Amino acid sequence: MLGLLRKHGPLSRGELGKHCGLSRTTLYDILAELVAEGAVVTATSQDAPRGRGRPAETLTLNPDAGQAIGIDFARRGLHVAAVNVAHEIVGSASEPHDADLPWEERVALAERLVGSLTGAGSGALRLGALSAIGVGVVGAQVEDRREQHGEHGQQDEQDEPDPAPHPAQLLLRRRFGVPVLLDNNTRLAALGEAIWGAAAGGQDVLYLRLSHGVGGGLVVGGSLHRGAYGLSGEFGHITVEPGGARCDCGGTGCLETVASIRAVLDAYRGAGGRAADIPELVKAVRAGETAALTLLSGVGARIGEVLAAVCNAIGPSVIVIGGELTETGPALIGPIERALHDHVMPVSRHRVSLRRATLGEVAGALGGIALVLHESPLLSRYPAGPDLAEVPSMTQTRHP
Repeated sequence: MLGLLRKHGPLSRGELGKHCGLSRTTLYDILAELVAEGAVVTATSQDAPRGRGRPAETLTLNPDAGQAIGIDFARRGLHVAAVNVAHEIVGSASEPHDADLPWEERVALAERLVGSLTGAGSGALRLGALSAIGVGVVGAQVEDRREQHGEHGQQDEQDEPDPAPHPAQLLLRRRFGVPVLLDNNTRLAALGEAIWGAAAGGQDVLYLRLSHGVGGGLVVGGSLHRGAYGLSGEFGHITVEPGGARCDCGGTGCLETVASIRAVLDAYRGAGGRAADIPELVKAVRAGETAALTLLSGVGARIGEVLAAVCNAIGPSVIVIGGELTETGPALIGPIERALHDHVMPVSRHRVSLRRATLGEVAGALGGIALVLHESPLLSRYPAGPDLAEVPSMTQTRHP
C-alpha cells in the first residue's frame, strides 16, 4: 500500500484495490491499520478528485509518519541523512572528529545530528513506518555464508555462531531501539550515487572514492555487487607499485599507498611542497605550483590505469569519482581521463562516461537509507543482512 501511494500519489480505496488485486476485506483491514498508525492520512479536499456528488475519499502518505535514517561513520567525520515515508529527503548533516574518537562518542554525536534533522531530541524521534537505520562503516564487512547458512543455504545448528555485531550496531540499537543494517560505507556511497547522484539510472557503474582510504563499489547489470563474502569494491588494494610502500591491508604498493589523502600529502611535502590538508593543496594547484601539478599528474595516471583495468573486466558505462582528493579538479581528473583513454580497449573508449560525484559527504548515509528501504532494483539481489526480517518493507503488508 505504501509503495502504491508513493508511486501514484493520492488514491481512493477503490483505485488501490485495482492496483493491488486484494480482496475488499483484506484491503480495508490493511488500510485501517496504516491509518491508525499514522502512515497514511486522508488527502485534503483540494487533493480530492472532483465530480458529481460526494467525491470518493482519497488516501495519501503522511510525510510526518516517520523517517528512515542513514549514518556514515567515516574515518574522520560523521555524516547523517534522513528521508520521510514519502522518500523525500528531510535533510543531512556532517561533523568532523578525531580519527581515534571512541565508538560511544561517535554514536552520541550521531544521535545529536539525527535529532538536529528531525527537529526533536532523540527521545522524541519517530522512525514510525520505516523503523530502521542504515549504517556505513570503514573497512570490509566480511561474512562467511557457509557458517551462516549451512551447505544448503539454511541455518545449520552445528554451524559456528555468526560474527559478533559491529560496535556501531550494538550502540545504535541500544539508543534507538530499532534494527541497524550495516555495510561498507564506500559501497553504500556507490549505491547513493547510482540512485540519487551522478550515475542515477545507470545499470553498470564503477564508483571510486579517493579519501583517507581508497575504495569503491560496482553496479553490475542493474544490481549493487557485494561479492561472495562482502569483499567487492576494494580497488584501493590493487597493486600499482610492486615492492612499493607497505599498505594497511598487509600488502605493498597498493593504490591506497599512492592515491589516499595521506599518501598524496606526504609525497607533496617530500617534493618540497607545504600543505597540511587538501584545501592547501588545492591552493597550490590553483597557483600553478609545479610540484603539486607534477605529483597529481602521476597519481591521476595510476588511478586511470586501475580504472581502465577494471573497465576492461567489467564493462561499465559510467565511472563516478568522488572523495576529497577530487577537489583538486582538472589537475587530477585530466590525467585520469588520459590514462583511461590510453588503457581502455579502443572499442570501449567512447562508451565510458567519467563523472564527478554529486552527493558529496552524505553519499554513504543516503546509501544506508537505500539499504533500509531495500526497494531500489539495484538491491534486488543484494543480501541486506539478518535485521531485514525485522524491518517492515515499504511494499510489504502485515497480513498473510
